[in-house]
Amino acid sequence: MKIYVGNLPWSCTDQELSEMFSSAGEVESAAVITDRETGRSRGFGFVEMNDEAAANKAIAELNGKDMGGRPLRVNEANERKRPNRW
Repeated sequence: MKIYVGNLPWSCTDQELSEMFSSAGEVESAAVITDRETGRSRGFGFVEMNDEAAANKAIAELNGKDMGGRPLRVNEANERKRPNRW
């Protein structure tokens, strides 16, 4: 299950994101999204967990939790629909 994590502090790393979610279960991957040009965090990221029960537990526990003075927004990620350009 892929989880969206928004309102991350600019200093948050992939490792910190992974560690935060590991309390709820095994984390498959964690990535903070960065700007291509500057390399700075864009303030959101994604976490993947294989166990759906653990993912739902993480969403329930971490949504609204304070991290670096900012309340996190945590929910199930929606698939991004890309327009057909051709």
